[in-house]
Amino acid sequence: MDGLREKYLSEIAAARDEAALESVRLAALGKKGEISLAMQGLRDMEPDARKAAGAALNVVRDEVQSALAAAKSALADAALAERLKTEWLDVTLPPRPVSQGTIHPVSQVTEEVTAIFAELGFAVEEGPHIETDWHNFDALNIPAEHPTRTEMDTFYMARAEGDDRPPHVLRTHTSPVQIRGMLKHGAPARFICPGRVYRADYDITHTPMFHQLEGLAIDKDVSMANLKWCLEEFCRAFFEVEGVELRFRASHFPFTEPSAEVDIRCSWTGGQLRIGEGDGWLEILGSGMIHPNVLRAGGIDPDLWQGFAFGMGIDRLAMLKYGIPDLRAFFDSDLRWLRHYGFAALDAPTAHGGLGA
Repeated sequence: MDGLREKYLSEIAAARDEAALESVRLAALGKKGEISLAMQGLRDMEPDARKAAGAALNVVRDEVQSALAAAKSALADAALAERLKTEWLDVTLPPRPVSQGTIHPVSQVTEEVTAIFAELGFAVEEGPHIETDWHNFDALNIPAEHPTRTEMDTFYMARAEGDDRPPHVLRTHTSPVQIRGMLKHGAPARFICPGRVYRADYDITHTPMFHQLEGLAIDKDVSMANLKWCLEEFCRAFFEVEGVELRFRASHFPFTEPSAEVDIRCSWTGGQLRIGEGDGWLEILGSGMIHPNVLRAGGIDPDLWQGFAFGMGIDRLAMLKYGIPDLRAFFDSDLRWLRHYGFAALDAPTAHGGLGA
């Protein structure tokens, strides 16, 4: 045993590179190595002799393994030392460029829209994503038989058996925040309600979760003329087109009376949408004068106060302004496509003042 130990410890000490060390390891500890074969030969020995020889072989094997590991580490340290002698670092050089993060178009458009309405005097109100059935439907004058109240359109929260509380839903619009805002602040009032909303729908222009912005203004002499001016000013600022033209079409929403869909003049040129020119019209939002029942639900006397309200999809505004064809791309695509549309980190005016850094 002493002969094996001395033999391989000497060969390990004489090895000058990792290839030589590997040859020593295979010769000693490989499948057909000398120490491995000696270990296999123990099976033919008498029990007492096997016990003594096995213990001695284990000591030799462990010493050879430790010597191999130490020699390999020493060779790696020596190679690193030689490499460091030939390499150097100029700490005065500028750092390598780092990829800049980008802001998601939905976040950017939310900031843009909020900043524009802030200039028009609108505050921001927020509310819960899980709403009571009353806030989401009843307070907004939506009748019990309305199709949006079915499970085909609305996500209802699960309830334990025997729980007889009124139902709760994932809010289908941000209009419940208007109710909460009226109950909180009373009249007069002027605020917008941006946020996520949820509906059971999915195609090229619909997703189960999307983003809306709704707003209202309540005072004693507010009219449709004020609504029209407000939306025209918003569209001029958002689409950056001075000659924007809007068309109000009579419509019906349970929470406004009268109600109007709002179209914007546009054209398609070379496959691109151009706002403010041409003979085409594109629907962009819904609006109207707040229904008296909604004012009452918000704790405001409709005989003394009146107001207008509007609602728009933030995701669709982003699609229109930046030419993004598929709504689903906002949520289920590789976000490297952001660079294709030129989105950089906060490069647009924000609600927090000035240009983002």
